[in-house]
Amino acid sequence: MKKSKQDKLRASGWKLGTPREFLGLRDEEALLIEIKLALAAEVRKRRTRLGWTQERAARELGSSQSRVAKMEAADASVSIDLYVRTLLGLGAKRKDLAEAMRGSA
Repeated sequence: MKKSKQDKLRASGWKLGTPREFLGLRDEEALLIEIKLALAAEVRKRRTRLGWTQERAARELGSSQSRVAKMEAADASVSIDLYVRTLLGLGAKRKDLAEAMRGSA
């Protein structure tokens, strides 16, 4: 957001901050969210790199299209375990998982 817009919002009485501040998250909670977002982005990246639709990815992974969509949207119901299993099913290696999570830090 441009500084001029921030200044205008502050002048109007708005308080600006980060999602972490707004939600009152502890460091480890915020990091977990960042990791899940990074893994979700990696699922989408790998699926599209393969040229697969969500439906095709679901078929190949033994899942459903709606579950793939939830993973890519970083839905709160998706576990880290499911992200890891999905990424491995999409051809990721250990180092790929580590790089994806490192990018979130």
